[in-house]
Amino acid sequence: MEKMEQTPTQEKPKLELGERVGIVEAILFVTGNAVEKREICRAMEITEAELEETLDALESGYDFDRRGLRLLRFGAHVQLATRPDYAPYVEKLLQPVQKQSLSQAIMETLAVIAYRQPVTKAEVELIRGVKCDYSVQSLVAKGLIEEVGRKDALGKPILYGTTDSFLRHFCISSLSELPEIDFSRLAAKAEETAESNE
Repeated sequence: MEKMEQTPTQEKPKLELGERVGIVEAILFVTGNAVEKREICRAMEITEAELEETLDALESGYDFDRRGLRLLRFGAHVQLATRPDYAPYVEKLLQPVQKQSLSQAIMETLAVIAYRQPVTKAEVELIRGVKCDYSVQSLVAKGLIEEVGRKDALGKPILYGTTDSFLRHFCISSLSELPEIDFSRLAAKAEETAESNE
């Protein structure tokens, strides 16, 4: 019986850095939204290290030439966005631009969750000194916070934490970039307010 010749399986040629940059740029442009890094790695059949090298090259190209786009990295996601310096010109073209801002109460609630996460609604209310049902519901609806588990306490209250959308909204790549805040003064102020209202 004759032995069949086995042809060696041909490996796909590795993508060069310049080509990888172009592919990632095309993926991010077409999706228009934040894309998970691991999804890009899967689609391009590259390693995380190769993707990081690619993102560095893409980002430095945008920054060096001060192009209209820039690369945003937040958590496990990346996205293309316009350069903030050029926003006035874009706004003039698209007038009137309706910017959806967050109210003071919602911003305070979000700040407590961002710095103290994972945190329950009751813990947020203790620090703020007021009820925050609406603020929490609003933040969940906007996708800025999410349920991250249950606290091992009576009633198993929901624990909340921020999302990648939170990072994207504030143009930061990780929570370590948040400025430092002393919550002990805020909690003391809330206690004083509660005592004076009694």
